[in-house]
Amino acid sequence: MGDQIKTINPATEEVLETYDYMTDATAKAAVEACHEAFLSWRLKSHDDRAEIIRAIGKELKASKDAFAELMSREVGKRIGDSKQEIDLCAQICEFTAANGPKELADEEREIPGGTGVVTQSPIGVIYGIQPWNFPCYQVVRYAIANLMAGNGILLKHAESCTGSGLFLRDVMERAGLPKNLFTVLIIDHDQSDKVIENDLVRGVTLTGSDGAGRAVGQKAAEQLKKSVLELGSNDAYIVLDDADLDLAVKTCVMGRIYNNGQTCVNAKRFVVTEKHYDAFVERFTQQMSAIEMGDPFDEKTGLGPMSRTELRDELAKQVDDSIEKGARALCGGKVPDRMGAYYPATVLVDVAPGQPAYDDELFGPVASVIKAKDDEDAMRIANDSRYGLGGGIFCKDEGRARELASKHFDTGMVSINGYNIAIPNMPFGGVKNSGYGREHGGFGMKEFVNTKSVYITGQ
Repeated sequence: MGDQIKTINPATEEVLETYDYMTDATAKAAVEACHEAFLSWRLKSHDDRAEIIRAIGKELKASKDAFAELMSREVGKRIGDSKQEIDLCAQICEFTAANGPKELADEEREIPGGTGVVTQSPIGVIYGIQPWNFPCYQVVRYAIANLMAGNGILLKHAESCTGSGLFLRDVMERAGLPKNLFTVLIIDHDQSDKVIENDLVRGVTLTGSDGAGRAVGQKAAEQLKKSVLELGSNDAYIVLDDADLDLAVKTCVMGRIYNNGQTCVNAKRFVVTEKHYDAFVERFTQQMSAIEMGDPFDEKTGLGPMSRTELRDELAKQVDDSIEKGARALCGGKVPDRMGAYYPATVLVDVAPGQPAYDDELFGPVASVIKAKDDEDAMRIANDSRYGLGGGIFCKDEGRARELASKHFDTGMVSINGYNIAIPNMPFGGVKNSGYGREHGGFGMKEFVNTKSVYITGQ
């Protein structure tokens, strides 16, 4: 490890900024300062916390253009996607401010000889380790819920978007959040382990790969600290016999390419029954091959660069390995000869177990199309995964699709005849190797609280 972080524009390979790592002593002092800020924040009323969270949402809107530009420069997001991300984060603030006081309110229950009170108490400093693909949203998702609950927040952001983490801190403080209550730690992995070990840190949350989740989850468990893990997935979108094929093709292209294909809940595997397979592959490939790579700041660009060249190269290797094991690329599939971390929209067919395209998460604009015999086989293939974050069903019979989604699809989220990233009033999270715990929808506010029983008797 060097003693500095350099952020690099993945479209131009330009060095953007250089940041010094914290020393161990500085990092420890930052944790202590966050805890001190928490000691006062926890005593504020729910309404007072909500007022500041509402102000954070307003400040995000006011800072949208500058923040979006920074994110696109740091990680290559198309500028329109970056602006939409800020809008979503503002909506999360608004939802949390409007619903937090009710979600966290004391509840009274009858008990023998008196009254029982169930109260939700903040537990302390919550440490978040976050990735680069949504530099604002990934942080806001856990931070705003936990600030509403009364906790303090530590952030170790991905190195490639260090500037975005610091920008968000400044947004929060401009909105009135007490200094140090949201603290950005510029640290390495070894220092991160020490943060988890720190007695002042009471909970740990990570968004990342299942490998990272195992390491962080194990480290938190060693310290008997609760963790929430939102990990990767290879979400299956199934096209059943009675699907609207035009809708399915259009939605699946958008679901695969959104955010340059670098989203945990991107549509990644496309499981299509024999009835529609040939027509789906033809139309899907035609639309994917027409997507042009370009400058993420050009509103007409269909696909920007991936966030880093090493991640692009890792994706290319997964594609090559899949082809060596029997898959075929109908479009894309090769690293382009151009500057930047670009990879073309790619469609793979003849995808089968044992290939990365079937078994693993391809975190980039690569689609795996798999043929199923019938509807039942399509659902079997969809669930044939170690992951379970999201998925989708295309089916004109909404009642049947709803039953399949609720009773048969082994994932945390299912879209029917559409594609969704995240909605503030709906829970977000997965099962199996996609992690555990829930965010959004009021659920995230209660992941890191002490649900306390108070018994009032003797009256």
